[in-house]
Amino acid sequence: MVLRVSEIFCSLQGESRSTGFPTAFVRLTGCPLRCRYCDTSYAFRGGEEMAPKTILARVAGFGVRHVTVTGGEPLAQAPVHELLTALCDAGYAEVSLETCGALDISPVDQRVIKVMDLKTPASGEMMKNRYENIHHLGLKDQIKFVLCDRADYEWANRCLLDYALPSRCEVLYSPAAGRLEPAVLATWILEDRLPVRFQLQLHKLLWGDERGR
Repeated sequence: MVLRVSEIFCSLQGESRSTGFPTAFVRLTGCPLRCRYCDTSYAFRGGEEMAPKTILARVAGFGVRHVTVTGGEPLAQAPVHELLTALCDAGYAEVSLETCGALDISPVDQRVIKVMDLKTPASGEMMKNRYENIHHLGLKDQIKFVLCDRADYEWANRCLLDYALPSRCEVLYSPAAGRLEPAVLATWILEDRLPVRFQLQLHKLLWGDERGR
């Protein structure tokens, strides 16, 4: 089995609970969604076919303890499960999966930290959310809302209550770059005393939209 890979690189983790750690990133090609704020549209097509063992060797060469499999949408390629399990077996301190939340996460190796989006109304892809995935998240996992405006914020807050999200996993609120001012979102969170983690994309603060960062 092979996977189509857009890029493999080493950088600082820019999002999630592991922000700041040197991390090997495996970006797989292809995604069934077309979010309005997507910043990795170059991963929709193209890429190079690689066997999982080749990817494992490339990752090992970076000499870091954290690995993230991202996209595109990694779960759109069935062999990703073999790759995730092999990465966990290799003994990394943390193996994480970034997923859009539209595809079934239940087959993912339980050792993998799942960082799953719930797409907001302004993303244009809210109807693709697979809400049953929420029941497959645990305390080590994270659920992420990328927010574009006040309506997105209020929608996300309703999800917090409707699905009791803070009791299931860590919740991340991120401002969509160029769509919502970070300080505005931070103020809303403080005013409402929300049990969520505010986050910015560290890699963009450091290197902008440069690929491989």
